[in-house]
Amino acid sequence: MDERAAIPVTLPRDNPTRSYWQLEPDEIADMRSTDSLPEKAEVLIIGSGITGAAVAFNLLERGTRDIVMLEARQACSGATGRNGGHTKAASYLSFLMHEKQHGTAMAAKIARLELANIRAVHAFAREHGIDCDSHPCTTVDVVYNAERWEFDQRAVEAMQDAMPGDDASVYAVHGAEEMRSKFFCGSGGDEGVYGGLSYEAGSLNSYKFAIGVLKLCLEKGLNLHTNTPALNLEKLESGGWKVKTSRGSIYAQKMVLATNGYTANTLKSFQGIIVPLRGHVTAQRPGLSIPKDRLAGSYSFFSEKGYDYMIQRPKGSKFEGDLVIGGALSKAVAEGLEEYGTTDDTTLNEDIVKALEDSLPRYFGDNWGEDNPDGRIRNAWTGIMGYSPDGLPFVGEVPGEKDLWVSTSFQGHGMVLCWMCARALTVMMNSRPEEDEELNSWFPEVYRITEERMRLTFRGRLRN
Repeated sequence: MDERAAIPVTLPRDNPTRSYWQLEPDEIADMRSTDSLPEKAEVLIIGSGITGAAVAFNLLERGTRDIVMLEARQACSGATGRNGGHTKAASYLSFLMHEKQHGTAMAAKIARLELANIRAVHAFAREHGIDCDSHPCTTVDVVYNAERWEFDQRAVEAMQDAMPGDDASVYAVHGAEEMRSKFFCGSGGDEGVYGGLSYEAGSLNSYKFAIGVLKLCLEKGLNLHTNTPALNLEKLESGGWKVKTSRGSIYAQKMVLATNGYTANTLKSFQGIIVPLRGHVTAQRPGLSIPKDRLAGSYSFFSEKGYDYMIQRPKGSKFEGDLVIGGALSKAVAEGLEEYGTTDDTTLNEDIVKALEDSLPRYFGDNWGEDNPDGRIRNAWTGIMGYSPDGLPFVGEVPGEKDLWVSTSFQGHGMVLCWMCARALTVMMNSRPEEDEELNSWFPEVYRITEERMRLTFRGRLRN
């Protein structure tokens, strides 16, 4: 893993695989708000995914007006526009680890933030009329391994003991027979189901959501420049920052890196600290026997070494009924070791794609039926995530670098972390005593970037 973490992080690559969500790029995909790049800005944001969009929106709401955003490729062409469509926390999976490392109160705070993030994203889409197939729903985790099933039940019990009556600890436990009859898993397939959990979650087209937020920001004066990679970041002795781009340089009083897995390309001190990991996703036409109106809104399928995650496209959406499934990292050579450290989303790992293609008939067994006559796979693509040594995001001002701010490294769970982390970052950037106290009541202190965390060594992903 040391060798993979040491691979120099590049800029986003040209000609990435075509994301299912971007088969029809939005009208602002290649937008440049002004013909030339401005010479200066009060705030310069690098990255136009959900984090960059959320930071911009919150700053604009707080009265900041001179904001420029740079994107290396098309708008929202990174992880946000390339994910699996889940808004799903599965907080129980990391609760015991967080409790051991940070205490019960902090573990509970993390779980509450994750659920709050999910709810806030869907609420924002409703409030602002963003057409993004927002679909709050029940999710189910299907477990195919006895040891994992024992751990899951123990983790849920610990959460419910620590957070009695709290919405973030509400899980329904289902036995194997109920998983087969209610959730259609395991009958006739080659996977033995041990049990499962269902709880609150959601799905959405995160590309359309982030684009919708960007459009709100543009209405408020955001200056967006796509296809403008940041080539070099220089700290100025007089204060502020200079960013060299492919179209000239821009000076900024404050910098925000919303760059997730690409962060170390812009700021070398993150090399080996935020490690890219390439993920694979497919969109599949359902088998002809799949009960389209009776599946849970989303699924995760857990085996001994890994997991896959799936949503069904909701009623009324384009390609209604499609099953979007990603994961299968453990099915690659050396359990996916070569997917770490790479920023190449222009290609596919054929072993992983084949594992995803074969997965659904195995999971749903007799309930799958014959393949759609148009074929099982509609689309397959990759995206670059960012992972930290301790399995937590980095949020705040970079130690020793005044006015350089980051919200990044979301462990493949950006849709349950990015929105609230961006909100927290904008509070930190405009520090007021009364707001700081309120922020500390809901934002996990362990997410804040520190010198100590920057000295940790990456050993692989810690969170399933």
